[in-house]
Amino acid sequence: MSSNKVNYNEEPCVDDYIDWRDRPCKPSKHGGMRAALAILGLQAFEMMAIAAVGNNLITYVFNEMHFPLSKSANVVTNFVGTVFLLSLLGGFLSDSYLGSYRTMLLFGFIELSGFILLSIQAHLPQMRPPKCDMVLSFSECEEAHGLKKFIFFTAVYLVALGSGCLKPNIISLAADQFRKKESKKLSTYFNCAYFAFCIGELIALTVLVWVQTHSGMDIGFGVSAAAMAVGLICLLCGTPLYRNKPTSGSIFTPIAQVFVAAITKRKQVCPSSLEMLHGSQSTIVIHHCVSTQSPGGSSLLHTDKFRFLDKACIKIQDDTRSNESPWRLCTVSQVEQVKILLSVVPIFACTIIFNTILAQLQTFSVQQGSAMNTKLTSNFQIPPASLQSIPYVMLVFLVPLYETAFVPMSRKITGRESGISPLQRVGVGLFIATFSMVSAAIVENKRRTMALRDPKDTISIFWIAPQFLVFGVSEMFTAVGLIEFFYKQSVEGMQSFLTAMTYCSYSFGFYLSSLLVSLVNKVTSRSGHGGWLSDNNLNNDRLDLFYWLLAGLSFINFFNYLFWSRWYCYNPSLVGRHASPSGAKDSKVLMNDIERG
Repeated sequence: MSSNKVNYNEEPCVDDYIDWRDRPCKPSKHGGMRAALAILGLQAFEMMAIAAVGNNLITYVFNEMHFPLSKSANVVTNFVGTVFLLSLLGGFLSDSYLGSYRTMLLFGFIELSGFILLSIQAHLPQMRPPKCDMVLSFSECEEAHGLKKFIFFTAVYLVALGSGCLKPNIISLAADQFRKKESKKLSTYFNCAYFAFCIGELIALTVLVWVQTHSGMDIGFGVSAAAMAVGLICLLCGTPLYRNKPTSGSIFTPIAQVFVAAITKRKQVCPSSLEMLHGSQSTIVIHHCVSTQSPGGSSLLHTDKFRFLDKACIKIQDDTRSNESPWRLCTVSQVEQVKILLSVVPIFACTIIFNTILAQLQTFSVQQGSAMNTKLTSNFQIPPASLQSIPYVMLVFLVPLYETAFVPMSRKITGRESGISPLQRVGVGLFIATFSMVSAAIVENKRRTMALRDPKDTISIFWIAPQFLVFGVSEMFTAVGLIEFFYKQSVEGMQSFLTAMTYCSYSFGFYLSSLLVSLVNKVTSRSGHGGWLSDNNLNNDRLDLFYWLLAGLSFINFFNYLFWSRWYCYNPSLVGRHASPSGAKDSKVLMNDIERG
């Protein structure tokens, strides 16, 4: 018993993390995979709840709220876009003031209230327009307006607010349960997180969508609310186990200070010696990067990019004041933090088109399936929204295979704990995504041609399965690689915010989808004729041409990504921070890590 006490005293706390009562964490009690599993339980159930709503929302908006098809698609893409955009708010509040755990509790209950309100509206006829067949009697259907419209959008955006602020904190809090040196465990966790995501999506797109289709949208939304409640219970059960990062005020203040100081000293000349920069005590040259250590704090390596920001670190020699204001003089580490944020923006931007493709699979592809033969047997029909479950059925088996087979094999070749780098993983996914739209365009052309020749001659709904399968494989590479990239490139105190940038990419992708739909309709409309996507009947639209447009944009975007990924330079201090605990990397391996991304 005494020996255990001695071992505990050797390592009384883990970094500066605290438990839920703001006490220092104990290595034997807090963190690890056991704590992460409780958070992954919330991720699976929350994903189950919101995926069931989001992936079939276009059916509810079109059939129950009576919005036109193109407007319904935009409602869905704007909703999903808002979910992911609000992840920036969740990341900011978490890193600056509330911490990940408290942020998750607050916004988890807000999301739950949105599900409940949505279920109540779907259940009460007086809160919806009178029933009407939008395909046969579109001109006679009353579109939701006034209080009914207000209740619908209030419920939907309560869900968006809660889910958006929750998502980045699920990833960052679970990842915080591992030490920075546990690179192998951290990479395994990211794959486990995506596996939990796949399980949630799979159940949502099969069981919950089937319930919505056969038992009513009110029951389906109610089940989503129940799933969200179970997820919050999972989160609460792990409360005593979590390692929580203390907050230290607004994360934007140090960033703003760098820009203000750099602009104030814009006429200064950057010194040739880095010793003259504030916060620089020692230097080590590594691949054009220089290590600079700040006394009493964490250090980042000085890099040559964005040299104009280095002016924020110049000490004014003739200044009569003994100490300059933090708004006029910043440390090298503070400036390098801003450089990292600027450097990841092009990588972030290259994933927007990828998520625009995802938006089509949740909107037009669902309607595409509705125009096909959905019968599996004489007595059973497949809900079109359930087709999105096809890739997740495959990924439930593929993700463990990736972790147990591909990663060990590639690790022997590359020497990396994660097999391939996050940037390489994203690139593979972006390349594969193009073929999802190619498949979608070919199938839609075949479906439309047959339907125009003989309206009764409809092809099987399984013809659109390949576009979902291809995108599912693409997402396994891109989504996980991007989350891992942003988390590993984040500096202390900004994990949630940088992780939120991953979800912000989803947001911009869905907003771009809405913009493209409107723009394509405007450009392709002719006098007396609508645009490619202006009709409520897909047989009169040219969805196939829209898919070809997206395939072309995706292909161009891939080459754009290749340029920026080669331009990007990992900050060596962050590469070292996630090194394997088995030993420090030598300079040659470290340089390879930087060069290969």
